[in-house]
Amino acid sequence: MTRPATTKMTSKGQVVIPEEVRRRLGLKPGIRFVVVGKKDVVILKAIQLPDLEEFDALISEARRQARRSGLRRSEVTRAVTRVRRAG
Repeated sequence: MTRPATTKMTSKGQVVIPEEVRRRLGLKPGIRFVVVGKKDVVILKAIQLPDLEEFDALISEARRQARRSGLRRSEVTRAVTRVRRAG
C-alpha cells in the first residue's frame, strides 16, 4: 500500500492532487470528478465515460429488462418528463 499524501485547500476551494497520485491513477488535466462529503470525509470519484461498445451493451440490457417487465416507451417518456419538471 502506498503512503498517504497531504494537500491543502486554497481560498478558492481548489485542492491539488499530488503528482504521485495523479501518475499512479493516470489522471489527466480536465478529468471530471463526482465529489461526496460527509462530516470530515471528502471523496473524489473520477468520472469515466464508457466506451461506445460498452454503452451500447448497457442500452441493450436496459431495453431487454424493460421489455421483460412490460414497461412501455410512453411510460418512460412520462416518467422522464415528470422528473425534469420536478428538478
